[in-house]
Amino acid sequence: MPLPLAPLLPIALRLGAVATVSYAATRWVRARTQTGRTDQRAEDAFDDLGEGLAVHRPSDRADDRQTNATVRLVRVIRIGKRSWEIDAGLMGRLRLRQRPE
Repeated sequence: MPLPLAPLLPIALRLGAVATVSYAATRWVRARTQTGRTDQRAEDAFDDLGEGLAVHRPSDRADDRQTNATVRLVRVIRIGKRSWEIDAGLMGRLRLRQRPE
């Protein structure tokens, strides 16, 4: 007895359309992103951060009205017999300068 394939045609067309759009979106994103790089100086700065939140204004940058902020969170999570360490760090800088016209 032959297998009726006609009822499967709409499903196959939808899956093909989704696969085509996914492939095109992946190609588009990859074409417009840059390869990342790891700067060892930044890695060392993250390792030297203290845990918690810190906000300060450097005295040598008073004319720029610069504000720096750092956040670091280190936690250990245990799930079953496995332990996971989460080490999250964030550095930010906001600088406001008046530009001559």
